[in-house]
Amino acid sequence: MNTFDIAVIGAGHAGIEAALSAARLGLKVILFTINMDAVGNMPCNPSIGGTAKGHLVREIDALGGEMGKAADRIFLQNRMLNRGKGPAVHSLRIQADRREYQKIMKQTLEKQENLTLKQAEITEIKLTDGRVSSVITHLGAEYNVKAAIICSGTYLQGRIIVGPVSYSGGPDGMFAAMSLTKCLENMGINILRFKTGTPSRINRRSVDLTQLEPQYGDEKITPCSFENEDKYIGENTEPCWLLYTNEKTHQIIKDNLHRSPLYSGDIHGVGPRYCPSIEDKIVRFADKERHQLFLEPMGKDTEEMYLQGMSSSLPEDVQIEMIHSLKGFENAEIMRIGYAIEYDCIDPTQLRHTLEFKEIPGLYGAGQFNGTSGYEEAAAQGLIAGINAAQKILGKEPLELDRSTSYIGTLIDDLVIKGTPEPYRMMTSRSEYRLLLRQDNADARLTPIGHELGLISEERYAKFLEKQEKIKKEVKRLNATHVPASEELNQIMAKCGTTSPKEGAALAALLRRPEISYEDLTPVDKNRPELPYSVTEEAEILVKYEGYIQKQLQQVEQFKKLEVKRLPHDFDYNEIKGLRLEAIQKLNKQKPENIGQAGRISGVSPADVAVLLVYFKYI
Repeated sequence: MNTFDIAVIGAGHAGIEAALSAARLGLKVILFTINMDAVGNMPCNPSIGGTAKGHLVREIDALGGEMGKAADRIFLQNRMLNRGKGPAVHSLRIQADRREYQKIMKQTLEKQENLTLKQAEITEIKLTDGRVSSVITHLGAEYNVKAAIICSGTYLQGRIIVGPVSYSGGPDGMFAAMSLTKCLENMGINILRFKTGTPSRINRRSVDLTQLEPQYGDEKITPCSFENEDKYIGENTEPCWLLYTNEKTHQIIKDNLHRSPLYSGDIHGVGPRYCPSIEDKIVRFADKERHQLFLEPMGKDTEEMYLQGMSSSLPEDVQIEMIHSLKGFENAEIMRIGYAIEYDCIDPTQLRHTLEFKEIPGLYGAGQFNGTSGYEEAAAQGLIAGINAAQKILGKEPLELDRSTSYIGTLIDDLVIKGTPEPYRMMTSRSEYRLLLRQDNADARLTPIGHELGLISEERYAKFLEKQEKIKKEVKRLNATHVPASEELNQIMAKCGTTSPKEGAALAALLRRPEISYEDLTPVDKNRPELPYSVTEEAEILVKYEGYIQKQLQQVEQFKKLEVKRLPHDFDYNEIKGLRLEAIQKLNKQKPENIGQAGRISGVSPADVAVLLVYFKYI
């Protein structure tokens, strides 16, 4: 019988990070994929990053993950979103060459020491004395393991739906995984049914691109990986194209709503609120005259293009008619028709913050299996699950990131404490500490952790420390350097639309003005050292937002005071008089580890938290 330390089930974005992190920590890992051609696939959209998701990519990279490095090698277009807003919501997004991404990730897995990549469907996970002991494939092969990480994506009992037609299947024409759900149910795991979808793919040569508005990438390329900061990693090679639905499009959809499985009752899974199908948009936002769409390239060596915003499960003839109603798409050739897919996942409140099941030692979940949507959310969870499975086997402390450290910590805390009634998507608004958790400082927050774990090399860590020292020195210099009043300063202030200080001011004081940027002060900053952009960007943010950052740090301090107030694991909350019935039920079900977690459970009020503080003698 084959023996490994960890089995990772599924080689999508979660499975890749889980397998790589565990193998790099010295564990013997086997990674199963239902089809070798599905490794690292992008079945939904050909992009990485986006609002809040770009934060996750940089956090994954800061901890030693792989997604950002691969993204930097295959981008077709690179854009920092939300530049017109504050740095807390700046989010990097790249348009990806999906086949190149798959190729690079598969090769990375194949070359990784301690990692075996195998095509097989896992149909059963065996327990011995309640702990994971082996996994069994559809061919009957058994593999002894100490831990298993389920990263099944949308494959578990997957069902493809297009109009009245439905059939068993995974994304992009792959087979579904039909047997594992029953095994999980027999273990007592609570299974949910979610749904997602994807739009049609269009042949580029059949679209009149002159009718569409081009959208180009940034002139300055911002890498996804901190390892590539201030390096040349390539240029934007492909535009995306902006277009809109119209009155005719909407009428076609309205006339055929009775044929939509969303409204006929044929779709039972819960869909994502923040990425609805086009027919759902037409119904929910009936007052809107048009909806924004994007036509995006799928790769540099293909004419296939992705019509973002047009996700649909309407019958094929309706999808063709509504696409032909779009300006420039009158003769569009549809290469792949859009579809909805239903799949099994779990109630994530069954997990610890380590992503291990509370009641099944050695069993972990990550990605869409845990109720999330998106490649980035999946990869983040996979990284944490892989690290924690390895740490447990090695007898080391687990990695539990809290809400104040990262978007990854926020994501996991939301899932484990609050659960999710629909596919969960990360957004900047989900974080109370988003000014602290910016994409630009993910390395400052998490690289020391990655280094301590052993996922960040000594060379990379030394460069990181050097960068942090340069930032510190530059912030100090900006505070200490006084700029005297002068005509030159007056001209700069006037140009930027602000008043000039009569007696001059420190560079930092000038920089705190909203109208003034670091570059604006170049003419009067006579002794400015030569520094890379990654250093000056960070120094500018730390100076400009110093007051707000200090306020958030105080909020974090209050948050941590509740996080260290531990609660017993096997406690019956019926014993506490004064708790409301709903609070008792929720606390007994979820068994929070501390007062802070208890307060974030839906149904536990501030009054209930006060009762807990008194009962456990914290006040």
